[in-house]
Amino acid sequence: MTLSLFDQFMSPVFLGVPLIALALTLPWTLFPTPSTRWLNSRLLALQGWFLNRFTQQLLLPINLGGHKWALLFASLMLYIISLNMLGLLPYTFTPTTQLSLNLGLAVPLWLATVIIGMRNQPTVALGHLLPEGTPTPLIPVLIVIETISLFIRPLALGVRLTANLTAGHLLIQLIATAAFILLPMMPAVAILTLVLMFLLTLLEIAVAMIQAYVFVLLLSLYLQENV
Repeated sequence: MTLSLFDQFMSPVFLGVPLIALALTLPWTLFPTPSTRWLNSRLLALQGWFLNRFTQQLLLPINLGGHKWALLFASLMLYIISLNMLGLLPYTFTPTTQLSLNLGLAVPLWLATVIIGMRNQPTVALGHLLPEGTPTPLIPVLIVIETISLFIRPLALGVRLTANLTAGHLLIQLIATAAFILLPMMPAVAILTLVLMFLLTLLEIAVAMIQAYVFVLLLSLYLQENV
């Protein structure tokens, strides 16, 4: 039973070829492309308004040096949201439930922010490892603790996204299985279980969007410390 619950998180394979690459490519084919007309469709206008508002709010506390990341952050936000939302459809695979993929996104981006800080302002970047006014006996201990917390950041990014999506998918599967089993024996209880699953699905839609926003927001905060 335990293995069957986690089988949904295994990468699908067809003729020995993993299909995770196809799952990662699919969201880009669903985005509407701008036309050459002066007036675009309502969907394109809504998409442009959402991206503009998101980028403005995200980059508001960051100085002009960090605004070069606007396109990357907006694209990453839209991409992760699409992967999370598509994974809620029946008979689909959610790539963002794989820790390897999430770490593959988190580690290079976090490392880029650290490298930018070390290159542009090394004194300030290294100053984050030691809070101001620290007593002299605590300096070595705090430096070690802050260094460990610095290297834990990308792991926390990847694990947070993986854990939230995995837990939501497991709960939906457990409740759906319970409703399917209870339907012939106790229809009233099965209907209540289906209502609970519907509410949980709405919660998962919110989690899919919030976790994508949190992922990009934390990256922007790391960038803010280093520019």
